[in-house]
Amino acid sequence: MSNLDDSIGQLLLDLQKNDPDTFKKLLEKAKEESPELFENNIDEDLKKINEFDQVDEFDEEVNEN
Repeated sequence: MSNLDDSIGQLLLDLQKNDPDTFKKLLEKAKEESPELFENNIDEDLKKINEFDQVDEFDEEVNEN
């Protein structure tokens, strides 16, 4: 089951990076169907994820130069 969890996690990370609007809609739908899985606000979580993505992009730029 761990490999499946890792694969799903990677797919979600890729989706968030490549198509953030679809990712947000997917999280909102998941929150509607299973609110108990989301203790925090989705918008706060998305903001944190976006901050990490910006750091990753900066790291990539630094490594390229």
